[in-house]
Amino acid sequence: MNLKNVEKKENNTAELTVEITGAEFEAAINKVYNKVKGQIALPGFRKGKAPRKLVEKMYGTGVFYEDALEELYPAIMEEITKDESLEIVGYPKTDVKSMGAEGAELVITVGLMPVATLGQYKEIPAPKAEVSVSDEEVDEALKPYINRATTQVTVDRPVQVGDTAVIDFEGFVDGVAFEGGKGENYDLKIGSGSFIPGFEDQLVGVSAGEDKDVVVTFPEQYQAAELAGKEATFKCTVHEVKEEQVPALDDEFAKDVSEFETLEALKADLRAKALARKEEDANNAFHQSVMTAVINNAQMDIPDTMVEYETDKMMENYESRLQGSGLSFDQYLNMMGTNRAEFRISTKQAALRQIQVELVLKAVAEAEGIEASEEEIEAHVKSLSEQYGMEADKIKAALSADTLAKDVKLDKASKVIYDSAVPTAPVEEKAAE
Repeated sequence: MNLKNVEKKENNTAELTVEITGAEFEAAINKVYNKVKGQIALPGFRKGKAPRKLVEKMYGTGVFYEDALEELYPAIMEEITKDESLEIVGYPKTDVKSMGAEGAELVITVGLMPVATLGQYKEIPAPKAEVSVSDEEVDEALKPYINRATTQVTVDRPVQVGDTAVIDFEGFVDGVAFEGGKGENYDLKIGSGSFIPGFEDQLVGVSAGEDKDVVVTFPEQYQAAELAGKEATFKCTVHEVKEEQVPALDDEFAKDVSEFETLEALKADLRAKALARKEEDANNAFHQSVMTAVINNAQMDIPDTMVEYETDKMMENYESRLQGSGLSFDQYLNMMGTNRAEFRISTKQAALRQIQVELVLKAVAEAEGIEASEEEIEAHVKSLSEQYGMEADKIKAALSADTLAKDVKLDKASKVIYDSAVPTAPVEEKAAE
C-alpha cells in the first residue's frame, strides 16, 4: 500500500492517491470470503463449503471487491496519517479509479485542519450594557414568594373576579347533555379564562348555595367539532366562594418564606441575585461581540467536511441528552415547532462558530506562547470534577492529557482576548418615525 500523491486543493482540502498492490487486494478478498462463506449456499455444496472461485463465477469476479476495500480501509487511513503534514478533519470521500486482480487505485479527498491567520485580537472595542435592577423588578421577583404564602379562605358573599368558585356544572346543547360537559366540586378561578369565553363572567354575583344557568357559544374552531359554533347551557350550582388572602409584606412574611429576618434583607438578596444575572448576561453578550470581531478580523479557510462532521457530533449529543431525560428527539422537535432539516441548519451555524472560536484561540495561544502548567491542568481537572460530579481520576481517564492541556491553553488565550477588550457604550436604537 502506497500513498502515491498528495495534491492540495482549495478550501483546505487535498486529493490523496493511494495504490493497493495485487497481493494486498487478494489477501483482503480472501479474508472477506472466509468471513462470509458460512452464509453462502451453492447448488451441490453444503452451506459454507462453496469454493471461492465458484462463488465468483456465479456472482461475478468483483463480488468481494467492495467488502475487500472496506476491510483495507483502516490500513489505508493509517498509511495516510503517516504523512505528518496531513492533519485530516471531517469525513474522507473515496473515489475508486481502478480495482481488479492487479490491485486498486483510490483518490481520497480529505479536509485538512485549517489554521487561523490572526488580525487584531487585543484591545477589541465592543458594546457592554450598564446594568441595574429597578424596584419594580425586585417586586416582580418577590411575587413567587407572595404566591406561595397566599391562602384561600371561604367568604360569605357573592362571587367576584379573582375569587375561586367551587361549582357543579353540566352542559346541554338543544336540551341534551354532551360528553365531557360535566364536573363536580370543581375549583374555578374567576377571570382565569380557563373556561369558554363568557362562562366565568356569568358567575360573578352568584352566592354559595345558588344555581345559575350559564349560556355560552362554543368557538367556531373548538377542538370538539360536534360542539363548534353551537350554543350551550350549563346548569351550575355554586357550593363555596373562596378569596385569596395575600400576606402582609413585613418582616414576619420574610421570616416565613426565606432565611432572612427582615423584608429589606430579602429584597436586598433578590436585588443582588437579579443584578448578578444581568451582569452575567451583559458579560456574555460583551464576550460574544468581542469574539465575533476577532473572528471577523482573522482569516481561515474551513473545509465543508469539517463543519458537517462537527454538526453531526452536535446533533448526536442533542439526541443523547434528550434520551437521557426520557424525551425523544422527534418529540422535542415537535414541541419546538421545527423539524430535523431546520434544526440542522441552526446546529450547523453553531458548529461553524465553535470551529471558528477554537481556531482563533489556538492561533492566539501560539502567538502568545501560552503553555499549560501541571498545576493549571490539575486545577482544570478539579473544576471539571466539581462541575460534573465525577472523581478526578475518572476525568483523567475520559480525557487525554493532550486534551486537558489544550483546554487550559484555549481558556488562557480567551482571557488574553477578553481581559484586553475595551467596553464601549451601546448604541441606542433610533425609534422608527
